[in-house]
Amino acid sequence: MESAITHAPSFDPARAYSSLPLLPPTADLESRAVLKACIGARAAVAELKQAGGLLPNQDVLINTIPLLEARASSEIENIVTTTDQLFRYAQPDREALADPATKEALRYRTALRRGLDLLQKKPLSTATAVEVCRTLLGVNLDVRRVPGTKLLNERTDTVVYTPPDGEALLRQLLANWERFLHDATDVDPLVRMAVAHYQFEAIHPFTDGNGRTGRILNLLFLVEQELLDIPVLYLSSAIIRRRADYYRLLLAVTTDAAWEEWILYMLRAVDETARWTTERIRAIQQLMKDTAAYVRREAYGAYSRELVELTFLQPYCRIKNVVEAGIAERQTASVYLKKLVAAGVLNEVKVGREKLFINPRLMRLLTVEDPGDLSFPAPTLTKRMPGGAR
Repeated sequence: MESAITHAPSFDPARAYSSLPLLPPTADLESRAVLKACIGARAAVAELKQAGGLLPNQDVLINTIPLLEARASSEIENIVTTTDQLFRYAQPDREALADPATKEALRYRTALRRGLDLLQKKPLSTATAVEVCRTLLGVNLDVRRVPGTKLLNERTDTVVYTPPDGEALLRQLLANWERFLHDATDVDPLVRMAVAHYQFEAIHPFTDGNGRTGRILNLLFLVEQELLDIPVLYLSSAIIRRRADYYRLLLAVTTDAAWEEWILYMLRAVDETARWTTERIRAIQQLMKDTAAYVRREAYGAYSRELVELTFLQPYCRIKNVVEAGIAERQTASVYLKKLVAAGVLNEVKVGREKLFINPRLMRLLTVEDPGDLSFPAPTLTKRMPGGAR
């Protein structure tokens, strides 16, 4: 992006940035610092992909990590809910009961799944982005046609960026964005992802939902490029920790063509979150083994591999889930879950007329930076009394 139109004198935040340069930028995208960071990030992502295969059922990850990503990505856009609320209402027949912010965050996960479905049929495209954004917002929108979109500083209300205007121009820019994603194969996929993410946010093709759509597209691109099998990189967690830098560096590309600093920011976010997710996957694998062993020992009548696995697939489990999984009929399912509560494996919470059985160790593992000791109590040793009495 090293051209005359990329520098600050030509950029007026209050005017539509219709001179947004096409991709690829003329800047050196793979400087020595970028390549060095890229090596570490690629290794971390490869390790994450391998770790995901360690779990007997990868749906454990698909049902949990995207919800964390949904919460964080939504919070970046000031849509604030809690992890507890998300998991309470994550099942389809409960979603309608959630508050508006939780519903909107839950649609992030739905949009991610919709994007994955589309990826099975065709490469990432403008049409994918449109469908993802429609699902996110729950409205039948398309690429912007009406001018007037402006991005404001939250504190001062001053205009910091006015994206390009005009549907024809936006579609031309999006077509160029698509070609860069798929044709610039001489550029490392992680660098391509960072560059394309900037460009998508700069195009700002929709009236709303651009940030969340762009962050979903990042994950879909990593799957499309086979860097990941499933979209379980918790990337928004790193962005929200450095949210001010995220917006500052996006703008610096526009005003100063500061590509290196932006790409390094994204590579560090990928590296950091890939390592965090890998660590958590391994911890989940161990916790599943420990839980199975403990339940087999302390709540033998309730033990089955399928039931233990279900409490990880559905950390906020319901009697209905046990029945639908074919593990037991309703009355027996209730007995099983209560035995797991008595053994200290699950916590029981009443929500309205329904009971939720929460896996507290898994939730601590997913939501607390240092979850502490997740082990179960050791077996109680009892002395055998004379005559066989205990």
